[in-house]
Amino acid sequence: MKMAEELQRELRSINRKSYPAYKGLKGAYQFPDYQLFIEHVQGDPFAAPSALRIFVPHSKAKFPERYYWDKCSKVALQDALLRRFAEISAKFCYQAKGSGKSGVIQVSHCGQEVLERTACEITKEGIHIRFFVGFPANGRTINSVELEKILFVYLPKCVEMSLYHRKVPERETEQVICLKEDQRVIREELKKRGLIAFVANGSILPRQSGNSDLPMKDAVPFQSPKSMEITIQLRHRGSITGMGIRKGITLIAGGGYHGKSTLLEALEKGVYDHIAGDGREFVITDDTAWKLRAEDGRKIKDVDISLFINHLPNGRNTRRFSTLDASGSTSQAANIIEAIEAKSQVLLIDEDTSATNFMVRDELMQRVVNRDAEPIVPFIDRVEELYHTYGISTVLVAGSSGSYFHKADCIIQMNRYEPFEITESAKQAAAEFPLLKQDIAPSKQPDFDRKVKPDRMFREDNRLKMKTMGKDSISINREVIDVRYVEQLMDTEQLASLGYMLKYMQIHFFDGKHTLTQAVDALWDVLQKRGIAAVCESSYLPCGLAMPRKQEVFACVNRYRKLGL
Repeated sequence: MKMAEELQRELRSINRKSYPAYKGLKGAYQFPDYQLFIEHVQGDPFAAPSALRIFVPHSKAKFPERYYWDKCSKVALQDALLRRFAEISAKFCYQAKGSGKSGVIQVSHCGQEVLERTACEITKEGIHIRFFVGFPANGRTINSVELEKILFVYLPKCVEMSLYHRKVPERETEQVICLKEDQRVIREELKKRGLIAFVANGSILPRQSGNSDLPMKDAVPFQSPKSMEITIQLRHRGSITGMGIRKGITLIAGGGYHGKSTLLEALEKGVYDHIAGDGREFVITDDTAWKLRAEDGRKIKDVDISLFINHLPNGRNTRRFSTLDASGSTSQAANIIEAIEAKSQVLLIDEDTSATNFMVRDELMQRVVNRDAEPIVPFIDRVEELYHTYGISTVLVAGSSGSYFHKADCIIQMNRYEPFEITESAKQAAAEFPLLKQDIAPSKQPDFDRKVKPDRMFREDNRLKMKTMGKDSISINREVIDVRYVEQLMDTEQLASLGYMLKYMQIHFFDGKHTLTQAVDALWDVLQKRGIAAVCESSYLPCGLAMPRKQEVFACVNRYRKLGL
């Protein structure tokens, strides 16, 4: 490892030379209290910025070990340090002048969710921060004077103010760790009490706008119905009271614009922990919950949808159904089966984004169109079976169909963003409108024996050409995977990770012998033991990756059109 002084001499020696001379800077450098790694150097000032890493040993950072002794606390501390580093480094972004991306200091942008990211990693040895820097140039001529400012003035200040315990307010760090530990207690309590979700009193559920995830100002704080109110004793905060949603079938009803979808959206994002001040810090949902909807046009490959669709007029086999252009009802059926395959214990559904003919068939339609002439078994006829046979609970938002009143174990009415439990009165009203009795035979266990064949492209060419397009899609070697309706993907960095994970499974587990479930389980074992670094298989760990859930891995693979089955 070279000393910082050698880096300084090299910088001065290449000033005003052609831009490729920057390539010689690649390597590791020892600064007084940390190490700087230049892991990748951009080809020109207009290309993607250079990849850098800073390592601060624990002996210098001096954060108490209890802040990172287990994974829960460690992820919280990583997130907090990254946010602080990003905030401070933003002050120095573009302070160094030059052409193109000269002077940019680019750090992962964290949203309201706390995610495990490669941008900040705490190991047994110390703290790693990964980020990008635009190496300055005038035209395509090196301006190393400006780069020297970044590496020897700006970055040391960023490190000092964000990665040393003595410079980070103690109270700020304590609050982050305590909040994370309290959130973990609630998740543990969900399992103990037979709950699928908890929404604390005082939570702010509405967001500022459709394109903002920040809490709405002057919003109505959440207040649980007394009949659903529970109290949980937390480790740090003390007792907290709120609404507990039990396992089974929960219906959220009410008029338009009264907060039904807002509550459901909070529940769908409650699979992740949130930062303080978000308003949903204590909205906690079973972390396997799957928000699903109709997806017209999605690809389906060898999925057993016979639970919902049978006896097609063309005689097609629905035990292994494939299409490149699914209808709304077919896609929603496939989404539920894939959720079962991914071992989700909760389904989150909004009637607004569901296929009407999949959700319910009214009495008149059933009388006019005979049961034998309709291949679709609507969700209303399977929702109880899903719970009693597969242990899968459902939370459903319904504003137009009262048929689900008959099936629901708990009915919540939203009125001006205030929830009321109306189970008893709704059941009494529903008794006056009995459902037409249907003779629906119990379903067979879905077949998940889908053995994935390898794609020779990945084995012959180990290079991965990947691009993410917002949170809508991933392009892998020009094959686009449409994930715009996988609504629990919160960050573009999760999409980037999914690309690497798909490649890793193609090389290591897609061999025609492993089922898809076995392949994803094997991948997950690798990730739990070695982290995201395991799937990158490159000379350095890229910045800009965030951990998705196992459910999103299944969703991504199932939407890959070249999946070999």
